[in-house]
Amino acid sequence: MNQDMVKDALLRAEEAKTDFSVIFSGKQSGKVNGLYKPLSREIILHNKNFESDGQLIYTALHEYAHHLHCERRPHLPGARAHTNEFWAIFHELLEKAEQKGVYQNIFDREQDFINLTERIRSLLPKNGEIMLKFGELAVEAEALCKKHLVRFEDYIDRAVGVPRASAASAMKAAGYRLPAELGWDAMKLVAGLPKPEDRHRAIEAFRGGKSQDAVRSLVRPDPPSDDPRELLDKERSRLERTIENLKERLGRVQNELAKLEGGDD
Repeated sequence: MNQDMVKDALLRAEEAKTDFSVIFSGKQSGKVNGLYKPLSREIILHNKNFESDGQLIYTALHEYAHHLHCERRPHLPGARAHTNEFWAIFHELLEKAEQKGVYQNIFDREQDFINLTERIRSLLPKNGEIMLKFGELAVEAEALCKKHLVRFEDYIDRAVGVPRASAASAMKAAGYRLPAELGWDAMKLVAGLPKPEDRHRAIEAFRGGKSQDAVRSLVRPDPPSDDPRELLDKERSRLERTIENLKERLGRVQNELAKLEGGDD
């Protein structure tokens, strides 16, 4: 595939609001397969890294997802690129590309992958059932701690040796009677949702094969603002707080150094 063919494939997967360029570097890189330059809207692909068109298209879709992400959220220099929102966009883009024949999902076609996936998925309900049982026992332990006037957190920390967050999630999962079929990682995400309607949406999304990042994006309580000014104001406030904290730390370090220098006399 050449550069024009790759761009055409990306646009068939999903149309973009703004134009972009696909550039083959003609090089091999040991660090990355590709990158996206938001200011120039360039998708750079290190085409010497790939042994098949499938590998090339997968990386192109990944970088194209960055372009689509930047269309929705103004680019902030230094901001984290691989957010939950990005992964949700990328996974959705992969699904569209598969539906339109732009990208082939080997996980659904290769029998070795199909068999292995079935074996792995067969373990998830067992994992979920164990954590539900742990949640029930943790609730029992909390009641016993109250009876004996001792701290439940201390019991979890020292007697059981399990992180408090894990115990809290398991207790919620048991209380909500979440389906063990989801597996513990998905159950933990659902258990953290306070609204019943959000938990229901998340459960159905997981059952529909959605990824963790896609589900997080689906049920997040307050989607970030699209207003570039508001985003930049927030970024400025964050940077100002960071600078003030660094100045304070620098002052403490300078004071300690001054004390040490005074002691040397």
